[in-house]
Amino acid sequence: MDFKGSDTIPGPRTEDQLPHTAAAAVKIVIVGGFGVGKTTMVGAVSEIRPLTTEETMTQAGIGVDDNFGSETKTATTVAMDFGRISITDELVLYLFGTPGQERFWFLWNGLFDGALGAVVLVDTRRLEVSFDVIGRLEERGVPFVVAVNTFPDAPRYPIDELRTALDLPDEIPIIECDARRRASSRDVLMTLLRFLHALAMAKAPA
Repeated sequence: MDFKGSDTIPGPRTEDQLPHTAAAAVKIVIVGGFGVGKTTMVGAVSEIRPLTTEETMTQAGIGVDDNFGSETKTATTVAMDFGRISITDELVLYLFGTPGQERFWFLWNGLFDGALGAVVLVDTRRLEVSFDVIGRLEERGVPFVVAVNTFPDAPRYPIDELRTALDLPDEIPIIECDARRRASSRDVLMTLLRFLHALAMAKAPA
């Protein structure tokens, strides 16, 4: 697109502009292992066209990235995904999806700056890839909820069994979701917000 000779620099699309009623914005991070559906969730729930940094997967990832259960996946996030959703007329969530491969986890440092909380997206076919993710959140002291993405061919387990397998305390919410569906993904975000509110109330002076 050529803007030579024009004094006007195009701004954001009308549909991408922040609602004029917005009074507060909250940063939320969506984390998880490789191929668990982070990019899908951001894209499904975002009210603006999401920013993605997906690149085509190459032979270089063979033996490095664990793509079990995601063998048909042809692209992967290498920096972040970004989206936005208005929870109310006044409250806006900014969503940041992290790269799943461990070799890109150094990017997490910047993505977590200022984050109020996180969603850990889990695939029951590969629960083990969630252990280090959860451990890193616990080390950082970032409040989080766990969302089990219900892939069609993934085994289903009772919540209590998942809690035990992931070694989670009783207070951490676990919710099933379909990351492809906006309403389901929004329910996950609302669960996180209710959890964060409960934590804040518990810390408030009597």
